[in-house]
Amino acid sequence: MTLNSLTDSPIVAFTILLTVIFTVPPIFERLRLPGLVGLLVAGVVLGQNGLKLLNSESETINLLSDIGKIYLMFVAGLEIDLEQFRKTKNRSIGFGILTFLVPLIAGIAVGRLFNFSWNTAVLIGSLLASHTLLAYPIVSRLGVVTNEAVTVTIGATIFTDTGALLVLAICVGIHGGQFSALSLATLLGGLAIYSAVVLFGFDWAGKEFFRRSGDEQSNQFLFILLALFLASVGAQVIGIEKIVGAFLAGLAVNDVLGRSPVKEKIEFIGSVLFIPCFFVDMGLLIDIPAFIRTLSSVWLTVVIVVALIGSKFIAAFLAKLLYRYNTAELLTMWSLSLPQVAATLAAALVAYQTVNPAGERLINEGVLNSVIVLMLVTAIMGPIITARFASALQLSQTDFETDSLTTWWESSETQLVEQKPYPFTVVVPIYNPQTQRYLIEMAALLASHESGRIVPLAITRAHIQMDNPQLVTALDHSQQRLSLAREISQEFDVEVSPANRIDDDIALAISRTSREQNASLIVMGWSRTTGLRARLFGNVIDSVFWSSHCPVAVTRLLSSPKTIKRILVPVGDLTRQTIGALRFAQILADVNQAEVVLLHVCDRKSPPIRVEKFVSQLSEIASKSQLQVNTNIQTIKGDDVARVVIREAEAFDLAVLRSVRYRTAGGLAVSEVTTQMIQELKCSIVVLGEPHS
Repeated sequence: MTLNSLTDSPIVAFTILLTVIFTVPPIFERLRLPGLVGLLVAGVVLGQNGLKLLNSESETINLLSDIGKIYLMFVAGLEIDLEQFRKTKNRSIGFGILTFLVPLIAGIAVGRLFNFSWNTAVLIGSLLASHTLLAYPIVSRLGVVTNEAVTVTIGATIFTDTGALLVLAICVGIHGGQFSALSLATLLGGLAIYSAVVLFGFDWAGKEFFRRSGDEQSNQFLFILLALFLASVGAQVIGIEKIVGAFLAGLAVNDVLGRSPVKEKIEFIGSVLFIPCFFVDMGLLIDIPAFIRTLSSVWLTVVIVVALIGSKFIAAFLAKLLYRYNTAELLTMWSLSLPQVAATLAAALVAYQTVNPAGERLINEGVLNSVIVLMLVTAIMGPIITARFASALQLSQTDFETDSLTTWWESSETQLVEQKPYPFTVVVPIYNPQTQRYLIEMAALLASHESGRIVPLAITRAHIQMDNPQLVTALDHSQQRLSLAREISQEFDVEVSPANRIDDDIALAISRTSREQNASLIVMGWSRTTGLRARLFGNVIDSVFWSSHCPVAVTRLLSSPKTIKRILVPVGDLTRQTIGALRFAQILADVNQAEVVLLHVCDRKSPPIRVEKFVSQLSEIASKSQLQVNTNIQTIKGDDVARVVIREAEAFDLAVLRSVRYRTAGGLAVSEVTTQMIQELKCSIVVLGEPHS
């Protein structure tokens, strides 16, 4: 068998793709370059201008790339935070119009300057009008997502991406056939009706299906995939590009999915398989000789890049004048709206592949190559500027003025609307008699401090027959565990209300009981054992994090909580989650007369002024507590945050961490330092998760 015939095999092509996706992005991320760039480079190397191992015209590559393209736009729709958009709807629409129209006009001017047709010029403008929130993980990590300028920019994404894709649909429709006022009106009318059907119809159908299907995640997953492909096929049926339908489907099911485990699975399969295939295929399409010729007549590329950077800055500057933002907010809005990845690349590829009856492409190879350069420049430039200036944003102080476990996860608005008449309640699921004592002790310490009660919860797996002897035996064992929990609780003079529950789903049993008991906190155990049981228990924890209405403290206690004297709290940002971890540690320290150390690991290149400002803000937040707790702040410079925390934690009895996932647009990178620390820390651990985290 020859090499060519071997590489034509779909299985071989798929194996090569998996190898590239598995190995290349981590290498480029170590070089501090986006993993997407690595996939593009791999496509060039493996394509017709390189090793010729992959063929862009292969049916396998085309199929995976097409799925990746619509999946990318679907995830872009899913990742738009509709809740953030609603908070600042008017200003988000205002900035959305500015950051859409100014680049659109600039792009049209560039197109006409280089003698492109009006239709192509408008299409170039639409490519510049959208943006990808590539730097969102940075503002999340810095804890400034609640800043209005950031919220407004996030909300504006829904306007820019939707607008850009609608312009694409119109330009493709005009390019593909005989243009007339009637055909344009028909296209716009069909687009409007189709958009309404997808946005409202899929939203209603999704909510109904999820309500009726209960906890059947596999069926829910298939329903969402079906919605994606139905919307894409429907778009093609009415004569518009399928990525428009995919994006609308993402917006439609956004509210349905919320932050459910199904959404995590949807994004996961896209981020690890289909979306990378799309970027590899983009690399395969790059003709190196043509690319070099394009860049040798460098003016088109330079003008497009400058037009994008300048127009996005003008839009952010106008928003600064209109809404009276400061310079740091201006630069953050500009840098967040700079990266051109998801919608831009997908739309550029569609435009390049759109050929009219005369054989003319909507955009030529020069524009496509310029857009790829634009993606590379902005994908690197945007996050760097965001990291530089977002740290100077003003933080919302309302989230920090809290001194009780009953309120640390709630917003100030919730506290004003709903004054809870219920006592502070800690629900403690118990299963393992070996760890039960420490769990009950932890819950009792917190409950006694807050003058509340604890609810030890024993869960028995349900059987079809309620008189099944195995069920009766299991209930007896549960009752014994509850009796032991009552005895332990009496040592702390705290009210105890044991609960024994029969349920099919452990995670939902915990969440439902906590809701029925109006719980303020759930305290769970975390086994260090490996294998199937540990993986299943991990899934239970994830499900409780998602479904619970109140905070969840997952504990791995190596000694009695009463003996804890030194508590370490790693602090990377100043979000409400971090403040929750700080308050939790301070309350536990107040019970035990313990010391709390806040550890901030900063980058070696961080300017001293920025570190001093962060420490000053953290010190102010820590001092707001009315509790007489010895709280110290320690800063260490280091590149490996997890390694520094693990080393410093050796001198402590307890580390209080928080459960947070950071995901870039398209889900191509996840920073999960907490996971590594949990595996290697040798002291006791508490991992705090907010509702829906």
